[in-house]
Amino acid sequence: MHHVAILTGFLRGTLVFALPFATAVTEDLIRRNAEHNECVIFSLEELSLHQQEIERLEHIDRWCRDLKILYLQNNLIGKIENVSKLKKLEYLNLALNNIEKIENLEGCEGLTKLDLTVNFIGELSSIQTLQCNIHLKELFLMGNPCADFDGYRQYVVATLRQLKWLDGKEIERSERIQALQNFPVVEGQIREQERAYCLKRAKDKKEAQRKLQEEHEHKEKESHPGLDGRWDADIGPTPLSSVESEDHQLQASEIQEGETNKKKLDDSKDDLEFWNKPSLFTPESRLETLRHMEKQRKDQEQLSEKKKVKPPRTLITGDGRALNVNEPKLDFSLKDDEKRNQIILDLAVYRYMDTSLINVDVQPTYVRVMVKGKPFQLVLPAEVKPDSSSAKRSQTTGHLVVCMPKVGEVITGGPRASKSAASTLDSSRERTDQRSKQTEKLEVDPSKHSFPDVANIVQGKEHMPRRVRPEPKVMPSEEDPDFEDNPEVPPLI
Repeated sequence: MHHVAILTGFLRGTLVFALPFATAVTEDLIRRNAEHNECVIFSLEELSLHQQEIERLEHIDRWCRDLKILYLQNNLIGKIENVSKLKKLEYLNLALNNIEKIENLEGCEGLTKLDLTVNFIGELSSIQTLQCNIHLKELFLMGNPCADFDGYRQYVVATLRQLKWLDGKEIERSERIQALQNFPVVEGQIREQERAYCLKRAKDKKEAQRKLQEEHEHKEKESHPGLDGRWDADIGPTPLSSVESEDHQLQASEIQEGETNKKKLDDSKDDLEFWNKPSLFTPESRLETLRHMEKQRKDQEQLSEKKKVKPPRTLITGDGRALNVNEPKLDFSLKDDEKRNQIILDLAVYRYMDTSLINVDVQPTYVRVMVKGKPFQLVLPAEVKPDSSSAKRSQTTGHLVVCMPKVGEVITGGPRASKSAASTLDSSRERTDQRSKQTEKLEVDPSKHSFPDVANIVQGKEHMPRRVRPEPKVMPSEEDPDFEDNPEVPPLI
């Protein structure tokens, strides 16, 4: 059996190696998976720690005493432990792990369902420890080596009399009576098959340890290579001229690049050889597969760190010319609204993206939108007013709508001025010249003109404003003793 066959057939494509190797059960891990309980773990009743690459069970029985449901499938757990204090536990899922023996479940008094599908349980007699779990109704053992033993189902049905379902199949009353009658014979067969399996398992373990030792020695040889005679420790480096040093650096970079490509090729060959190598169906093979994939992940991270940093995209050329850029690859439309004398940009921003991740910058000749750090820049067909521009998000589509009013006159002078702007300028000049020719003069002598009686415009004296009421004229009389006729004084009007 090849490694790839193990992953496909054994795990049916469900195993995901996304997290670092050998995750430990920590308080932070449990709290992160207890969001439905507001991250409170002491009163937690359901906990899911599947696909976390956990190798050992610990701390759960001390931190989560009220657990009723515990999901631990698809991990690397090799032993059932630290769950005996979970008195309220009703359902325990340990499918797709490395368990070889059923043990340490006597304290789970409320256990009604136990799933041990696809493990490495070969000691079928270890199910006797489940006789203390009087409420156990469902048990799953399919996919284990013990499920291939002759008399497997009869042995389990006769040993665990409280069971109602085994491997998803209901246990009939007649089946239990027959299993109890044949139990002495079946028990002897199971014991013999167990001994044969244990001998084979011991050989497999010894073979796995030997391979692991060989790989360890091979890695040590690779990490401490001997001298190849190209360098002399007693002779220092010879000083080089500038031209020779540049050639030497170029050659060194080419050599380094060639070594990197060679390493990639060797790694791909090793990877292909690993997946095509026959492998036993054992817990050790699962661990070996995980370690190999973890090594690949680390090598990939090291190669990515060595890659050169991508230079920033050019938005403005050296001569000050703006470029059209659409790095976030968003759909957009640019419309010239002549009625409102403005340019409208409709940018199809992601609907559920936070507005704080969008930054809009409007310039007279172009508009720039930064979407999650990626620039979108568009050169405008006409000059606009940045201070009067506005940007809004659509509440239905989430699109970004930027309205940019156009300027009435050209901002930057040059031969490329539009005809409409030139004609507007000429007409304004003509009107200014006409006003300058028509000089307005103020009349000094008001007697030449007749003014309307303002007081008689509005009927009714009670509503007449005080400031427009005519004041009585006081004319001097000749009978006044203080009157003095001075001919030089002009007459009063």
